[in-house]
Amino acid sequence: MDDRFDRRELLLHLGDMLEASTCLARTGRPDAPVTRLARSQESLQEFEFLRALDPRMTVAEIGARVASAFFLWPKELLETELNRNALASTIQHDLFDGNSGGWKVHVAHMQTKVGWFGTGLPEMESSASVELAPAAANDASPVEASVESEPSAEWDAPDEKKGWPRPQPGSTS
Repeated sequence: MDDRFDRRELLLHLGDMLEASTCLARTGRPDAPVTRLARSQESLQEFEFLRALDPRMTVAEIGARVASAFFLWPKELLETELNRNALASTIQHDLFDGNSGGWKVHVAHMQTKVGWFGTGLPEMESSASVELAPAAANDASPVEASVESEPSAEWDAPDEKKGWPRPQPGSTS
């Protein structure tokens, strides 16, 4: 499957999230709600996804949540086969936990660029209360769940340097 354009869009989204997080930190207002700043600060107007976050999420929280949601992306985007569920579920879990409406808005926004984004994930509970503190250390994150489901033989296999971004032998691309 040729998914290089999807990978490019996902990489651009990662960059946008990092840029938005940096712009928010530069406001010098750690207790300000992110959604309020996203509506009022000109430097944040282009980041539509910020308005879908929980209205109670503050600038102080966003940096850690973005780091947690996207830390796996660089490695995943370089894998031969994309783990689509891991890419989307980390965002769902770390940025939109308990905010099913915001998650649906974010998925709709992302699907204009990457058609499969967010499909196949379990529905979020809309009645769940939003817990803005970091998740307990003993709770399994979507990343841990996806790692645990990997076949053990794959862990022991030697690292082969093939596939995207490296062309297959005999490939013309």
